[in-house]
Amino acid sequence: MIDFNKIKVRCSSIGDLMTEPKAVKDKEAGVLSETALKLMLDMYAFYVYGRKKQVQTTAMKKGIIVEDNSIMLLSIYDGEIYDKNQERFENDFVTGTPDIIKEKVIDIKSSYDLSTFLSNYIGGIKKSYWWQLQGYMWLTGKRQAEIAYVLSDMPESMLQQELYYLLKKMDVISEESPEYIEAAEQLKKNLTYSDIPVNEKILKQYVEYDSEAVSKIEEKVINLRARLKEFHEKRIQANTPITSR
Repeated sequence: MIDFNKIKVRCSSIGDLMTEPKAVKDKEAGVLSETALKLMLDMYAFYVYGRKKQVQTTAMKKGIIVEDNSIMLLSIYDGEIYDKNQERFENDFVTGTPDIIKEKVIDIKSSYDLSTFLSNYIGGIKKSYWWQLQGYMWLTGKRQAEIAYVLSDMPESMLQQELYYLLKKMDVISEESPEYIEAAEQLKKNLTYSDIPVNEKILKQYVEYDSEAVSKIEEKVINLRARLKEFHEKRIQANTPITSR
């Protein structure tokens, strides 16, 4: 039997939970937004049926593979040796594993390519990242945090895969075709950045601990638990056979 009152939200999902429904009356009634509702259903599928949605884009795959390299680049940039944190933290409401913990919490975001990296200079920190860092600070007791966007080279295995896709797409005679050689060189340049100085491959955005925001997270988690329990009870009732007398 699942105790929905003990379910916790991952810090990376807090941003989804904190989105508000469009209608004011729905917000006041504690109705979940469409984004939060999707999160609730994913969590229900996991906690009740052990099914976990597996989503991995090419950008996410790169981020996982280059994480150590991105931490190394950040260490060079800051002049301080950073190690990947392996400890998972949790309290009564949220759980998460920050990338780096020093006097502050640091979360690494490895950009897919140069355009993606440069886009982070526009518009300020993403709300989902802001909420994620609030969760990390809450868990670790830190009062300062930062997002470090890092432009790491495409891993060799992924680069070779992209070159293979390019070859098939161009439908040339062989890898020796002049037009393929030219396109391949441009692709390599697009996805590797040894010619760019380290200080131009790091962007930081800073976040301060917000106690009011943390209180709102607590409220949202409590509401989510209630909605999960309510959904579960409705499903049980709907699936209960009606017997005649």
